[in-house]
Amino acid sequence: MNKTKANTKKKALVLLLVLLLMSLTTYAQKASLKTNLLYGATATPNLAFEIGLSDKTSLELYGGYNPWEFSDNKKLKHYLIQPEFRWWFCETFNGTFVGVHLLGGEYNMAKIKLPFGMYKSLQDYRYEGYFYGGGISVGHQWILSKRWSIEATLGMGYIRTHFDKYPCEECGKKIKSDDKNYFGPTKAGISLIYYLR
Repeated sequence: MNKTKANTKKKALVLLLVLLLMSLTTYAQKASLKTNLLYGATATPNLAFEIGLSDKTSLELYGGYNPWEFSDNKKLKHYLIQPEFRWWFCETFNGTFVGVHLLGGEYNMAKIKLPFGMYKSLQDYRYEGYFYGGGISVGHQWILSKRWSIEATLGMGYIRTHFDKYPCEECGKKIKSDDKNYFGPTKAGISLIYYLR
């Protein structure tokens, strides 16, 4: 990763932290930590922080990071940052919601079969690049107890990605650089939630 990409990554993280701190000073009826069990099934540690902004709105800041390489040079190295603003039909943290989300991150992948037909040649080549986009989502949260809940969510939207393509998992000269547009699922989750307050 070159210096410019590293600086861009740092600026994005600082911006998200500033937004988080600003939201903490507003009306905060509840706050929660959550992990997406579906995303965790890809061996990607992930965590989200969600805070209530009013009786019917909340802000979620979500991130995931996968630094590992698996057997046979198979890798799904990436990080993802995904903030989402939510409007709740009943009350914050209870029932059905709709959301608007942004997303961005970087990746280095090889020998992986992705869902939705993305990068069909990924099993034969290595791709390294970055992405950004946004979408809308719908979800539902079921309260299990005072401190625990389960949430299901699905989002659709747009992703723009720029990537470099290489002939093998670890070596070789760059074959090409390209940009792709993607329309389809941008978010899916079954999350376990713990309420902080």
